[in-house]
Amino acid sequence: MKKYSRIYFVMTVVMAAIFLFNLYIYAFDNSKLGVFRGAVIAEEAWSPLVAKDVNAGVLNVIIDNKVYTSEDYDLYMSPDRNIMVPVELLTDAMNCSAHIYGGNSLLVEKHNISEVMEINPAEDGEYYVSLSNLSDILGYSCNFEITTKTATAVDESDNISIIPTRYDLREKERMSVVKNQGSYGTCWAFAATSALESALLPEENDLFSVDHMSMSNSFDADQYEGGEYTMGMAYLAAWQGPVYEADDPYGDGKTDGSLKPVKHVQEMRVIDGKDYEAIKEAVFKYGGVTTSLYSTIRSSQGDSEYYKRSTNSYCYIGTEKPNHDVLIIGWDDNYPKENFSVNLEGDGAFICQNSWGDSFGDNGVFYVSYYDTNVGTHNVVYTRIEDTDNYDNIYQSDLCGWRGNLGFEKEEIYGANVFTAEKDEMVAAAGFYATSADTEYEVYIVNDFQNETSLTTRTQVASGTLEQAGYYTIDFDQEISVKAGEKFAVMLYLKTPGSQYPLAIEYDSQESYMDSVDLDDGEGYISYTGNKFINVKEKRDCNLCIKAFTNG
Repeated sequence: MKKYSRIYFVMTVVMAAIFLFNLYIYAFDNSKLGVFRGAVIAEEAWSPLVAKDVNAGVLNVIIDNKVYTSEDYDLYMSPDRNIMVPVELLTDAMNCSAHIYGGNSLLVEKHNISEVMEINPAEDGEYYVSLSNLSDILGYSCNFEITTKTATAVDESDNISIIPTRYDLREKERMSVVKNQGSYGTCWAFAATSALESALLPEENDLFSVDHMSMSNSFDADQYEGGEYTMGMAYLAAWQGPVYEADDPYGDGKTDGSLKPVKHVQEMRVIDGKDYEAIKEAVFKYGGVTTSLYSTIRSSQGDSEYYKRSTNSYCYIGTEKPNHDVLIIGWDDNYPKENFSVNLEGDGAFICQNSWGDSFGDNGVFYVSYYDTNVGTHNVVYTRIEDTDNYDNIYQSDLCGWRGNLGFEKEEIYGANVFTAEKDEMVAAAGFYATSADTEYEVYIVNDFQNETSLTTRTQVASGTLEQAGYYTIDFDQEISVKAGEKFAVMLYLKTPGSQYPLAIEYDSQESYMDSVDLDDGEGYISYTGNKFINVKEKRDCNLCIKAFTNG
């Protein structure tokens, strides 16, 4: 009898364990907990315990096959068992437009969906949203697997494009104020600062100084000579600005070079080749996109055969190169071709903000046909603008930025810049340019640099692929310590499909505004194989566009 009693006892324990396990698993489901033998299980008591257990480990979120973990992002399960993701992650993770209005409303847009969700900042000041609720709005399937602590969201929409046929940042409170460049050739700086301001709206409403960008940079040009979009990129990437308009007002003929930047711009994407879909997505997700035109008008009062004043529409078709920068703030695929003064094949136009004051066009805004020769050829959008406490220090030698390309007539290259640590600190990130789309990269750190042979002893700290050209900051998987006075190198391996010269360089391109370029402030090396390196100043008379960011 004792033998059978022990068997019954063991079986009872096993069945109880199975029951409790099933109950535990069931408890994690977001449906309402049921009744067990007349006793209601209190969800308000049980759910926080479940969330505490989930948050104690690593939480994984997979959105459209891309993995995010709580080790790298602020992800957590709320006490009511909702998976919460930061709003700042949504734009790229869910490929949508997501912006906070009035401190308590989240506007989410994708395809033809436009939904407002009430939302409040958490104790840390950040905004979070339920992945499940957002999935319901955007047409995603969403589920959570408790055993692996993994939430999965997949876009189930049949729509190919994420954008509507018409979009206007003016209607979303995401267009900066219209300004007037006057008689100066500063359209490039107006377009750049307006794009920055647009990228921060509606969450932040700032006005940045055009005077500072156009006068306190590393180029040898005055405000009458004009400029180009790469000059603005170099100024921002070097942390020379932006500064507030109130601290360096426009048009007084002077600037304050001692001013420190009020934001750090860590990413600027370049959209080339009239990729209209990419331009529209950038406007939709990030804000205004700078572009260049050939303008036959010189002021708000000018006339041209290419400009139709009654409809505020412009289209140049010819061989002239761009001479004026404006800001794309929207589009209308159905804007009638009859509204233009030239005969066109089809409808459609970009909505552009000019820098000739509000007396031009529709309060400073006009339409540029999709068929314009130059619109959409070279475009920049600012996609990572951070507060100035993101890193403590920047190391660089390319103050004039991306002026040319270097390579071995192959799509692969190794490049390294050597710096001397100012104090004991941690190297946290690297900044560099992807000179074309789909650039593959690997980032390495070399401690205790002695000479070029030191570059063969390196530690990999990051890798990935960049879908668009532009300037990027890559945060390391693990920060690397350096000692005060230690020479260290940041090395890149780049593979840029179809390119023979994949590495961005600073050099004297012989333009008048490059007379002040300094090629003695850097120590750079390149290699095809990663084994034998040559000094680029000695052999190629240039600097490499590779920066280092440190903390400590």
